[in-house]
Amino acid sequence: MSTDAPVFDPALPHRCSPRVAVRPEPFGALVYHFGTRRLSFLKTPQLVEVVSGLERHPSVHAAIEAAGVEEAQRPAYLRALAGLAANGTIEERP
Repeated sequence: MSTDAPVFDPALPHRCSPRVAVRPEPFGALVYHFGTRRLSFLKTPQLVEVVSGLERHPSVHAAIEAAGVEEAQRPAYLRALAGLAANGTIEERP
């Protein structure tokens, strides 16, 4: 089965899409994608820290590490980030 969507690889560098606005909130953040006009939620401040830190790190794994995400929580964060990649909120850096 062929798909047009790239596979999310957390070993690669990523960034928040330039077409996305992130508005911090007490619970985490609201994320608006100007291309798809889709509103999403980042449900924890730590996830906001990971997403906003992607640009500064050589991989998604490094951004998760830098944000201090506990080892037991990392699979859940990777699933959340894969979903954000699938909907265009984050993207692989060129």
